[in-house]
Amino acid sequence: MIKASPPEKKQPETQKHQNGALQKVEVKNKSSKNISKNNACPSQIDPGKTVKHKTIRNNAVPKDSGMTVKAPAVSETRQSAAPKRKRDSGNKSNSEQAAKKKKSVVEETKPTEDDIWFDDVDPDDIEATVGAEAAEIMRRKQGIRKKEDTESALVKEGAFEGLTKAVAIDCEMVGVGPNGEDSILARVSLVNQFGKCIYDKYVKPTEKVTDYRTAVSGIRPQDIKDGEDVRTVQREVAEILQGRIVVGHAIHNDLKILLLDHPKKKIRDTQKYKPFKKTVKSGRPSLKLLCREILNVKVQQGEHSSVQDAQATMRLYTLVKKQWEAEIKASQKDRDSDKKRERKPKRPKNRDNHRMGL
Repeated sequence: MIKASPPEKKQPETQKHQNGALQKVEVKNKSSKNISKNNACPSQIDPGKTVKHKTIRNNAVPKDSGMTVKAPAVSETRQSAAPKRKRDSGNKSNSEQAAKKKKSVVEETKPTEDDIWFDDVDPDDIEATVGAEAAEIMRRKQGIRKKEDTESALVKEGAFEGLTKAVAIDCEMVGVGPNGEDSILARVSLVNQFGKCIYDKYVKPTEKVTDYRTAVSGIRPQDIKDGEDVRTVQREVAEILQGRIVVGHAIHNDLKILLLDHPKKKIRDTQKYKPFKKTVKSGRPSLKLLCREILNVKVQQGEHSSVQDAQATMRLYTLVKKQWEAEIKASQKDRDSDKKRERKPKRPKNRDNHRMGL
């Protein structure tokens, strides 16, 4: 008598694991168990060997076996594993891009004032070695303008370009005689109150030039070879200076080389102005020093320019013009009052002599 075997219970479906590995193993075990129960030759399956799961057709399993076969399970797990690798590679590339961005941000970080701790280095040298940003910080700390900003600091843009009540003068000279010890006029430049150049002429030498002093004067042989006659220049400059305030630095040297004279009360010498000397703590300050300390501008870097020097002296004057002129007026009033007080006493009449004469 054949006993009927009880119907097989369906195994609950195993939940998919995140990485798909657990599901693959469970599906393999499940399928191998079901096949061994329904096959007549259980010896075909070796438990010691790894079973390679293959997709089983639905018609290969008897209908009355009661086994449910999910053939696409393995393919589903394989499909789920593939996108993960893409995701991982995507994450890797994103992390590399983020690292590159961080690196570029670090490289592009601009220096700050805390980074520039030294204060005795020329900003131009810093610009050549470290960069423009660091040089700009150093210029701000030292209060120095960039070279291209010098003209804008000395000349008022869009201002009147004609003659004004005050003019500034500067001359360049070359050496003559033995070793170029003596000087003759080589160039004359004048600017108006706003720094606009109103006169600039090279002068033809009257003697053989033995030292052009190019490193300082900026004069070269071709500049003065066809220059203006010195007497013409003297006459033209004298006409411009007539009745005007003349500004200069150590201006007595310029007037002397031009063989000109000017009223003392109409001269404004930036080298002799006491507040300037007190500010820079020097008895005879150079124009270069005054510009650096008072105007925060660099001039006379290498070859001199008589136009720029005249502009610098005029800018120094206009900076303190009200104060300077007020001091001159006050001192003039004091002199006038002193003159009034200095009256000669009248001689007393000698009454005795007068009586004797009678």
